[in-house]
Amino acid sequence: MLAQTSKLLVVRWPIYTASVAKKRVEPQQVLPFKPGKNQENAKVFLSDVIVFLKGLPNESVDLIITDPAYSGMNQHLKLGKGRIVGDYKNKGDDGRWFEEFHDTPENYEIFLAEAKRVLKNDSHIFLMFDSYSMLTLGPLVREHFNLKNVIVWDKVNLGMGHYFRRQSEFVLFACKGKRPLSRRDISDVWRIKRIHNAKYPTQKPVELFEAMIASSKKKSDKKFVVCDPFVGSGSSAIAALRQNCQFIGSDISQEAIDCSRERIEHFENYGEDILQPKKATVPELQKPFWEDN
Repeated sequence: MLAQTSKLLVVRWPIYTASVAKKRVEPQQVLPFKPGKNQENAKVFLSDVIVFLKGLPNESVDLIITDPAYSGMNQHLKLGKGRIVGDYKNKGDDGRWFEEFHDTPENYEIFLAEAKRVLKNDSHIFLMFDSYSMLTLGPLVREHFNLKNVIVWDKVNLGMGHYFRRQSEFVLFACKGKRPLSRRDISDVWRIKRIHNAKYPTQKPVELFEAMIASSKKKSDKKFVVCDPFVGSGSSAIAALRQNCQFIGSDISQEAIDCSRERIEHFENYGEDILQPKKATVPELQKPFWEDN
């Protein structure tokens, strides 16, 4: 059972990291999804990221892996209506599934401070960035964690882009205290195909999160709690279950929570991933080192 996760505190916090100009989202406690075979192994909550993290006990998480819905490119590059990825038609009142993480330095400082508080001593954090947000917010990570490396996610296939088409994203890898990687033969370039025609517009491949977990989790770690406070479609949760970890996460979007809960419950009951039925790796391009765990 996840220690104390069923008793998330309800904390009122004056700064909301996702845009609430159009629709104010009040902090709330949400019960877990309907029980599956192993419903204690993964829980996701509808919550603002700061409220969620503030409700977790000190040093209660072994690893944070997350892909925030940054607003940097949309707000600052002046690209028409600002739509970077996905088809948001009919996805909500404002045409989007989710409220973006408003990546002001003030918000990000609070997020990083809370992430550090809930992580155990001598632990890891993996933070995904688009190129714009990494330039603007990446330096702040060094003020809270020991930044160790930048991992390049090679998506194998070209995506959309302005000036240059995107084939890569970045993952900042950092430590709280000191903790070695689980092995010494892992490259800092991960070639994992991006997801095409996904149900959720920013869905990431499960293997990407599995690589993060397997890089940190040792075979001797019997109880390992993985946290993703921007859970989205639940790819990180599926990765945690595949790696025999416990998982806790949150998202501000009800659509994301519904999507991830359905996905998690189906995986726990039937061992099938309804949102990514096929592998995203090409063996000749990327050794799936996470399968050794």
